[in-house]
Amino acid sequence: MQRTVSILGCGWLGLQLGEDLIAQGYLVKGSTVTPARIYELAEAEIQPFYLNIEPDMKYTGSELFFKTDVLVISLPPQRELNIEKVFPEQIAEIAELAKFFHIPRVLFISSTSVFEKTDREVREGEEGNPEQPAGKALLKAEKMLLNAKDFQTTVVRFGGLIGPGRNPARFFTKKKNISGNVPVNLIHSKDAVNIISEIIGKNVWGEVFNASCPVHPTRWEFYTLASEISGMPAPDFTRSAEKYKIVNSEKLLEKLNYTFHYANPLDYLFELSKK
Repeated sequence: MQRTVSILGCGWLGLQLGEDLIAQGYLVKGSTVTPARIYELAEAEIQPFYLNIEPDMKYTGSELFFKTDVLVISLPPQRELNIEKVFPEQIAEIAELAKFFHIPRVLFISSTSVFEKTDREVREGEEGNPEQPAGKALLKAEKMLLNAKDFQTTVVRFGGLIGPGRNPARFFTKKKNISGNVPVNLIHSKDAVNIISEIIGKNVWGEVFNASCPVHPTRWEFYTLASEISGMPAPDFTRSAEKYKIVNSEKLLEKLNYTFHYANPLDYLFELSKK
């Protein structure tokens, strides 16, 4: 029987993931809250659904979306004043729907923002006190899904996503006096898609994975080169000190036997420079 994957929040990364899974023979369903994206998903042969999830058991959409073998939750916290409350409530609603529709497996896309900046390397199990509300909201959501007894969950914490259609040179264009001497934690969408696909294909559930390039160039190295390639002014970097973290992804490499396509994010920029 053909396996089905439903991607809740089929945006920039979800679309790439859907196309990859379809090429492997999966039936893929994708949800969006943007009506115009319905056609984009359909053109990619992803079954499109207009689906809006809100706290307090309110949602609009089709029940067919939740008839799936795997539910991928790709909903980053939005910039709201009360996001620490709203986002976990939204994820709680999704967990209730997963339970109601007897979905056996859930993959939650989280972020390395769940780690605080400790001026050292951080690994799974060392989650501290995230500085930003979004990181705190994601950490609450992770714990909620991992503790659910009605389905199995695996959490993947991606570093900053780079890839086609996203110009990293624009990230610091409007910022001034930025510390350039800190390491970056980035990952290309090709690797992000491959990692999710590996987890689903190998049935690796009940795990938490950090997912960031194993090599961490400095902010100055990466974004200065990105600006040069794009023909944009270099960011206003300084040598001032700033707290940082280096995200360790060794567990991912060992558990999935995974090899990064872009182990160093600079490799992606070098590739762009040749086009």
